[in-house]
Amino acid sequence: MWEEKDNKLVRKFEFDDFIEAFGFMTKVAICAEKMNHHPNWFNVYNTVTIELTTHDAGNTVTKKDRELANKIDQLI
Repeated sequence: MWEEKDNKLVRKFEFDDFIEAFGFMTKVAICAEKMNHHPNWFNVYNTVTIELTTHDAGNTVTKKDRELANKIDQLI
């Protein structure tokens, strides 16, 4: 589940291995590029942590962040 904290939507995803995590990141990248709304994210082996915030809205959570979060959830 996404958690709203520090003006960001944050969620951690865990996968079986690095290849699965990287594949997920590739799908998210395609989706984010289409929306022109790019996440802050971190990857360590099988774990991907995503933070969504809208930089041009003063680093706050906006409708764009919630829309991207919903699209990301559909990729799982």
